[in-house]
Amino acid sequence: MSYVPGQPVTAVVQRVEIHKLRQGENLILGFSIGGGIDQDPSQNPFSEDKTDKGIYVTRVSEGGPAEIAGLQIGDKIMQVTHVPE
Repeated sequence: MSYVPGQPVTAVVQRVEIHKLRQGENLILGFSIGGGIDQDPSQNPFSEDKTDKGIYVTRVSEGGPAEIAGLQIGDKIMQVTHVPE
């Protein structure tokens, strides 16, 4: 998907709820992230906008909570809301 100046852009926003999984004494979510303000946005493989300092999913554990919730590699994290256990 590429952006053409002057053309409308379609964004799909989907709420994903992930519940932590206990592995021994650890609680896991089953995914890794990359990007952010301290990274070089030109190295971001998930965005054609090389000024994008967003946070992206870089790994999803097979069968883990994130995969079950529908998270995929390349998804952009827009917001995180903490819900106490």
